[in-house]
Amino acid sequence: MTAAHSHALARAAGPLPVAEGARTPPGMVRLAGLAIPVWPDGVTPSLLEEYQVSPPPVERSGETRRVLAACLKCCWADLSADPWPGVTAPVERVLDTYRALIGRTDDVMRNWAVGALRRLHDSSWVVMADGFVRLGPRCATWPVESYGQLKELVRRLPEPERRELTVLRDADLVEAAGPAPDAGSDAGSDAEAHAQPLAGRVEGARAEFDDLLDAFDERRRAEMVAAFMALEFAAEPVQETRFPALRDPAPRRVLAEMLARRGRTLIQQRERWTSGYDDAVAAKTGTALGESERAVLTLVLIHSVAIPRAEGLLPEDSWLSPHATPVDELRRHTQLPIGELEAALRVLRHAGLLAQVKAGEEAGGYVPGPQFHRLTQAARRRLQEELILAAGPHTPLAAAVRAQRKTGDE
Repeated sequence: MTAAHSHALARAAGPLPVAEGARTPPGMVRLAGLAIPVWPDGVTPSLLEEYQVSPPPVERSGETRRVLAACLKCCWADLSADPWPGVTAPVERVLDTYRALIGRTDDVMRNWAVGALRRLHDSSWVVMADGFVRLGPRCATWPVESYGQLKELVRRLPEPERRELTVLRDADLVEAAGPAPDAGSDAGSDAEAHAQPLAGRVEGARAEFDDLLDAFDERRRAEMVAAFMALEFAAEPVQETRFPALRDPAPRRVLAEMLARRGRTLIQQRERWTSGYDDAVAAKTGTALGESERAVLTLVLIHSVAIPRAEGLLPEDSWLSPHATPVDELRRHTQLPIGELEAALRVLRHAGLLAQVKAGEEAGGYVPGPQFHRLTQAARRRLQEELILAAGPHTPLAAAVRAQRKTGDE
């Protein structure tokens, strides 16, 4: 597996399993059998704030940050050691800490906290299983310089009222976290089992871009790294006027090479730029979405893009739409159970493939998310063909698509 393919897999599906003795891909750190991408020159996405560029929005970001802080309070027991791996804690203790932090105990806040735990689990900031939570591998990428602030945060967080807890196996949390251990295990053995996989140490990342960046002085190198971070992590395509490295062809070629080493490619939208998966790498990587997520995404694209486009309400090349697909429409046109539909919508929102539009106090529906900015021309064409086949499989246009594909295969 090439380094570019490894980075694409890690971006699509999370931390990459690495066999013992296998070489860690450049630009990644190794943590107890997992490889996680790191950012060049030790910067973090917070760099975007200096350029007034917005990162991808986090659903209920306030609750998510507070729940992560509660997890840190419960799992970082020894402040003289690094935060990761920490210790395993019952989910209920984390929720109690969250309640003590916000000063509220109502069911609505508990539901928001559970949703935040799911999001943190899906993005590997925490790991949940069978009523327990521990810090996830992404916490190991926190810069050492930030430990002082994190320690002060942990010291200032209130202690939960209940100190002795019975582990409550919340069925929703277990389902979100993955399969539970054998039913015959007791709470103590569960905690011990969940703590074991975290043994290991963090290995430094192999140099990835030094051969490309060493040709620049310190200021220009910082500009290159800033442009790279903006291309990869900004919510929307960025204006080239904001980043000197995007304005000139020579440094832009270097940026393209940096992206290529991670399985990515430059995408231009007039005077704005972003990055997306390289077509060849994407073909090898495939998709991390399940059948339910693909079905729901297809329905939204049909109702929010294909139908408005056929009515002349959207331009041909646009995959973003202001025309929301109501949840009732999704329920009416899918055979998925309600729980599975909601889980698929949650995954798609978290991946940036869908965005929720509110209408007053009621949910207005769903529209394509910001990830559709990152489609290459070839990806746009393939998606257009797939949408034709899904929306009108028996139309002459669909027959032409199938005939063209058959000719291409031959």
